[in-house]
Amino acid sequence: MTKTQITTSIQRLLKPHKPPTATHLRRISVATQPPSQLESIQSTFTNLNTTDDWTNFHQQILSLPSESLIKISRQFNTSNKALKFFHFIHDNASSTTQSVSVSPLPSLFQAVIELAIREQDESMSIVDLYNLSKELKVSLTPISAIIVIRYFSRVNKIQDCVSVYDGLDPNVKNVNVKNTLLDVLLKSDRFDHARQLLDEMLEPNANFPANEATLNIVFPVLLRWNWEKKSEEFIDLIPKLAIHGVFPSNIWLTQLITKLCRSYRNDKAWELLHELMKFGKVNTEPCNAILSGFGRERNFEGINLVLKEMKQNDIKPNIVTFGMLVNHMCKARRVDDALDMVKKMKEGTEGICIKPDVILYNTLIDGLCKMGRQEEGLALMEQMKLEDGYVPSVVTYNCLIDGFCKSGEIERAHQLFDEMHGDGVYPNVITLNTLVDGMCKHGRIGNAMEFFRKMQEEKGIKGNAVTYSMLISAFCSVNNIDKAMRLFDEMESVGSPDTLAYYSLISGLTIAGRPDDASLIASKMKKAGFKLDLLTYNTLIGGFCRRKKLDKAVEILKEMEETGVKADSVTYNTLISYFTQNGDFETAHKFLKQMIVDGNVPTVVTYGTLIHAYCLAGKLDDALNIFDEMIKSSKVPPNTVIYNILIDCLCKRGKVERAFSLMDGMLQKDVRPNTTTYNAMFKGLSNTNRLRDAFRLMDEMIQQACNPDYVTFEILNDWLSAVGENEKLTKFMRGYQVSSAVSSA
Repeated sequence: MTKTQITTSIQRLLKPHKPPTATHLRRISVATQPPSQLESIQSTFTNLNTTDDWTNFHQQILSLPSESLIKISRQFNTSNKALKFFHFIHDNASSTTQSVSVSPLPSLFQAVIELAIREQDESMSIVDLYNLSKELKVSLTPISAIIVIRYFSRVNKIQDCVSVYDGLDPNVKNVNVKNTLLDVLLKSDRFDHARQLLDEMLEPNANFPANEATLNIVFPVLLRWNWEKKSEEFIDLIPKLAIHGVFPSNIWLTQLITKLCRSYRNDKAWELLHELMKFGKVNTEPCNAILSGFGRERNFEGINLVLKEMKQNDIKPNIVTFGMLVNHMCKARRVDDALDMVKKMKEGTEGICIKPDVILYNTLIDGLCKMGRQEEGLALMEQMKLEDGYVPSVVTYNCLIDGFCKSGEIERAHQLFDEMHGDGVYPNVITLNTLVDGMCKHGRIGNAMEFFRKMQEEKGIKGNAVTYSMLISAFCSVNNIDKAMRLFDEMESVGSPDTLAYYSLISGLTIAGRPDDASLIASKMKKAGFKLDLLTYNTLIGGFCRRKKLDKAVEILKEMEETGVKADSVTYNTLISYFTQNGDFETAHKFLKQMIVDGNVPTVVTYGTLIHAYCLAGKLDDALNIFDEMIKSSKVPPNTVIYNILIDCLCKRGKVERAFSLMDGMLQKDVRPNTTTYNAMFKGLSNTNRLRDAFRLMDEMIQQACNPDYVTFEILNDWLSAVGENEKLTKFMRGYQVSSAVSSA
């Protein structure tokens, strides 16, 4: 702003306003002023408000002390009147005889700014007032600075906020001013400036160090951030805040540790917690959060380190701590360690005696059942009832029922189901689904259906989408599609099927060779508002390919692309396989090119499919060209299956030498020949009566512990019997060397 503009602004600010009415006058407290002085102040204030000509009161005003002048300035009800008073004092300050140790001008100017910000009057701009303070070289007070900074922030002029702060006197930049600017900077994503300001507040001998308000500004921002480098820099400041006596609450600290762990930054979470433990203010909850994070990673070394430091810092684990540890141990299949920990916890052998609760028992029982140790789980439930007096919950029974169902002990599972009533525990839909699933997987679909109906009628448990999906899948697996369809229709009548139910029926119909019906269900699924996923599309494409309806499969692929579902290697491998089987190598190669364009790397299945198809079609050279391309330009090495396909085809064509060359290539690439490889070679060698090579391969099979099968014996028996080498075959069958003293070549 130019000097002319500033002068114009000042003139506008000094434009006289009508004096306020008496009802607007504010009373002055009598608690801190003697009656005579109070009367003088009130008299002066009344005179100032009843006239715009203050000449007659010149001496009366200037004889008042600074404190009185400030009190008068705060009684004005308009910023214009307060500004006029400020200018009156400013212009006559040199003529006052009152000894003033501190100039009242900054405080008088603060009163003007406070009135202006309340009035929100365009004629009294905060910007103009700020420029006036600079023109008159009147320092802002901390409160004035905060008002101006907040104003510039509100109008989104963040750099002006920084400029205001930089222009303040050092003694004005108190912690409140710093916190105000810090809040503005963080909310405006000015992280570099915010970090510099925090560093300034965290210096060892800072005049205005960080306080609780600083923490209240920084922490909510940390909890909102996604974890990047900038956020980690601010996390590193938290221990420095603690050095200044500013420590986050355990609720906030727990939230921060949890967020770090869920963002896969367990290392940073532990680094922070480890530093804060030194201050002796960390309690159990943040430690539980880091233990949970380490548990998800199966980082038992980290868990042990946390527990060790908790003990050193006298942080007592609670039932939640042990619950998490037991849960993670069970998931890592370390159930015996979990049982031992709970035993010590219960007995207090480690100095901590905590009674396990039902949740902890359920976790142990579930862990035992998932390891196939459901009998021990059952015994633990009895211990829970007899020793601790707990009543098992429906979760307890569900875990045990699931364990017995998975082991095929359906009758024991039903027995437990009947026992639930004796403990006053009522089954839920999970109980129903567990038993239905167990019966279906062990071929008792009829019993599962009967149990489902019984639960509907007697217990009022109607089942959910999972129940219907399991039954639909089970009936589809035994090719009872009609029953599956009726269940699906029933499901539609009692509630909306979910994606699992739709997919179960689509998959079942496809497996049963009814892709058209599966496609109709897919159409119903789309009409119901569901989107088909990649798995569903691949299922439909595979179903149409198996029925040799390749045009329909391509239609599904186009629909898939139009809906934004990207084909994967399974999609392309399926299409390539069936188009090559149909003899359409041109289209198959088009799919191969499209597969690469879409970013899908051809797999060993892709190359194997093409090589096998070319071999079946009698196009050996094309098959070998694909193989050579795979070796030279592909990052996918050929496997035993691909070598076997080519070796078998070469031997059938009488190209045994090339087959031997491929076998050598297998060994060079650490691909081990198997029985199928040797059988193909024996067949080829028998056609040309190359006994010496056959005996060498027989010895090689023995050396590599590659066991012959009935095909091997059939080929060798027919051949060696015809040439009088039965003794060699006998030695081979017994695992002895056969290549010495060969009678013929």
